[in-house]
Amino acid sequence: MNKFRSRLLFALISLIVTVLIGLGILLGQLFKGFYLDNFNKRMEKELQYVASVMEWEGIRYSLFYPETLKRIEDKLRVNLSLLDENGDVLYDSKNRIELQNIQAIKGIINKLDKTPDVVEAKSGDKQSYYYGILLRDKHDDRAYLILNLSVSSIAEVERKIWGLLITNFLIAFIVIIFLGIKITTQYTRPIENVAKVAIELAKGNYKARAYGSNVDETEMLSKAINVLARNLQEMTSAQEMQQDRLHTLIENMGSGMILIDSRGHINLVNRSYREIFRVTDEEYLNSLYYEAFDHKEVIGLVEEIFMTEVKVRKQMLLPIGIERKHFEVYGAPIIGTNHEWKGIILVFHDITELKKLEQMRKDFLANVSHELRTPITSIKGFTETLLDGAMEDQKFREHFLSIILKESDRMQSLIEDLLDLSRIEQQGFQMNMAKVDVKQLIEEIAVILQAKAVDKEMDLRVIIPASITVTGDAHRLKQIFINLINNAILYTPSGGTIEVSATEEKNRVRICVSDTGIGISEEEIPRIFERFYRIDKARSRNTGGTGLGLSIVKHLVEAHHGEITVQSTPGKGTMFTITLKK
Repeated sequence: MNKFRSRLLFALISLIVTVLIGLGILLGQLFKGFYLDNFNKRMEKELQYVASVMEWEGIRYSLFYPETLKRIEDKLRVNLSLLDENGDVLYDSKNRIELQNIQAIKGIINKLDKTPDVVEAKSGDKQSYYYGILLRDKHDDRAYLILNLSVSSIAEVERKIWGLLITNFLIAFIVIIFLGIKITTQYTRPIENVAKVAIELAKGNYKARAYGSNVDETEMLSKAINVLARNLQEMTSAQEMQQDRLHTLIENMGSGMILIDSRGHINLVNRSYREIFRVTDEEYLNSLYYEAFDHKEVIGLVEEIFMTEVKVRKQMLLPIGIERKHFEVYGAPIIGTNHEWKGIILVFHDITELKKLEQMRKDFLANVSHELRTPITSIKGFTETLLDGAMEDQKFREHFLSIILKESDRMQSLIEDLLDLSRIEQQGFQMNMAKVDVKQLIEEIAVILQAKAVDKEMDLRVIIPASITVTGDAHRLKQIFINLINNAILYTPSGGTIEVSATEEKNRVRICVSDTGIGISEEEIPRIFERFYRIDKARSRNTGGTGLGLSIVKHLVEAHHGEITVQSTPGKGTMFTITLKK
């Protein structure tokens, strides 16, 4: 805005200077012309006066007594010359013999021969003015009277005129500059203030206001910008309130939601979706949907809505990390008021728990009866064999009774695991939280399972620093790692290696249980934490596994607010990583 004020002031000053210069030149010429006219008239009158004096006294008398002419020259401050009819000099105040050779004198004499009036002429170098008149006295003598005036006197008067004009114009220029600065400041300062307020409004600061002005026009502008600011502030407040409500609703709704624009770019991902699918805004926002989504089923759903422009509702089973979750996905096109295609909205309802409950109701009896049928059938069969006469044989009796005991232990383990899993899944399940030394805990477990590892000629290693501690329930943590290490021993061939290691981070501890066993295929990893799911069913049953161990491990880790991940390569081994708070 200072540039605007400077430009305005510069334009005003330039205009004023141009006007003053033009006016000065015009007035100078007018004054000069007026002065020369008056000067010429005065010289003519003075010359006529001198001529009348000389005609009255007589030309001869004046030549005989030149004092009269000298007095006239002194009074009038001019040079007088008298020439006869032939142009010869009779009298000259400065005794200029060359006077008759001056072109101006000859011109005057030629003019005087034609007119009795006063005539004038300038010298060739324009340094002198000449005025002439023809004398005819009472003696009938004739002569030419020439009055000569140097131009220096006229130049002096001209300098005075220009000096006066320049002085007055300078004073006027200074006054006008002062008034111009005051006027431009008076008008531009409110405009500058309004411009600053407009800039603040453009930045989003709707609390900015313009101060009042004494000038009507700028005062109206200030009032108008203040009314605009108040209206924008009210509109923005209402919009922010609506936006906050909408944002709170979207972020806190229990289902995941995604907005896709008409070009296929993802514009919004709510918190529920980020938490369910364990993604970040950076991975999704402004990305094309087919690049962001990892699941072909979701991509197909979006493409179907793009092609058909109708609502679609589907149930999907999607793998997320090591889990598989059921979703009811609702997709709908977003159509504007003018039937303009604006994009797609996707809502993911997590129905995994509902599906689990439904599946549990269907599968629980089947799984339990299936798991109990084998030991019950074995117990019943061997008991009937004993009752049929095999009891008399000491060798068969002991062998059959040992099998019955083994199957009874298996049934007991299954029932205990079911009861344990049921307690863990209850709403009021509590643990005895305390600081636990990770190294001491793992070493105790290693002592318990060392015999199994030695029987299979395995190397069980514990690589944990002595200073690592976590917050947790020692009994439940021991249950977690007994299950993991025991599984590693069961599914690792003889001569393999099992390693338990731990590393510290900022506020968490990562504990890894790795082996060189048979490994798990990528398709089976999401299902290993399901109840009664076995990777190698024959091996699991031969070793007495119930199929509930990893399900118990997962629930206990989540009860500790931790995470469990699996990395496995078939034929090379598996690594379970558990992350717990320090």
